[in-house]
Amino acid sequence: MKEKLIQPVSGYAALGGLLVLGLVALALALGGAGMLTPVVALIFMLVLPGFFVVNPNEAKILVLFGNYAGTVKQDGFWWSNPFYSKSSISLKARNLEGDKIKVNDLLGNPIVIGAVVVWQVEETAKAKFEVDNYMQYVKLQSDAALRHLAGAYAYDHFEDAQQEITLRSGGDLINEKLEAELHERLARAGVNVLEARITHLAYAEEIAHAMLQRQQATAMVAARTKIVEGAVGMVDLALKKLAEGDIVQLDEERKAAMVSNLLVVLCSDKAASPVVNAGTLHH
Repeated sequence: MKEKLIQPVSGYAALGGLLVLGLVALALALGGAGMLTPVVALIFMLVLPGFFVVNPNEAKILVLFGNYAGTVKQDGFWWSNPFYSKSSISLKARNLEGDKIKVNDLLGNPIVIGAVVVWQVEETAKAKFEVDNYMQYVKLQSDAALRHLAGAYAYDHFEDAQQEITLRSGGDLINEKLEAELHERLARAGVNVLEARITHLAYAEEIAHAMLQRQQATAMVAARTKIVEGAVGMVDLALKKLAEGDIVQLDEERKAAMVSNLLVVLCSDKAASPVVNAGTLHH
């Protein structure tokens, strides 16, 4: 069902006409035409229900005997067919901060994820007639979209996650994908999604500690790899400088010992304790 905008009669103009009719009826009654008084009273009773007010950021949906007549979105004081039934619907932007839900990511890890959605009604006819309760529809579909998104990506980068985009590192791209899916899901209810973003993301409590240890181990391995790469470069540079300056001649055995000692010093996580070799004293 498509929205149909209608332009009702100004309520002030209709009220002025009703007052004129009342003055005419009063004049006729004073002139002795008392038979017209019931007719005028009936007209008043029929006309008065046609007046209605549309507040800013609000719409009135008009229905005539079960048929959708149209929607009035322009705020003001109006008059329309008094037989129209009128229902209000808000056009204001609303925030939906969904519950934190527990779901499995792409790798099967249980995670807890939450999102906030900013939305507003755009197609009043769809919101009123296409779904039973558009506010509940928005909440349920938002949870469903969040669950689907969480199951399509891994929480973080690991050796068994082939995707470049993850929930943790995706940032704006993940939010855009969530917003796009919500647009598709909520279009049936005439709802426009203004913004959608992840507000909470964490491993479920039962695996949080193990995953923290895994992240720490991964970070430690990466750091050690950098340290070893740097140490090997420094040892290579030291050997070249010794050879170029002809400072000391080392055979392969002494060179291997020196490399071993330098790597231990450079790669150790503790400060090295210097040892002075005084050699053998001869008298």
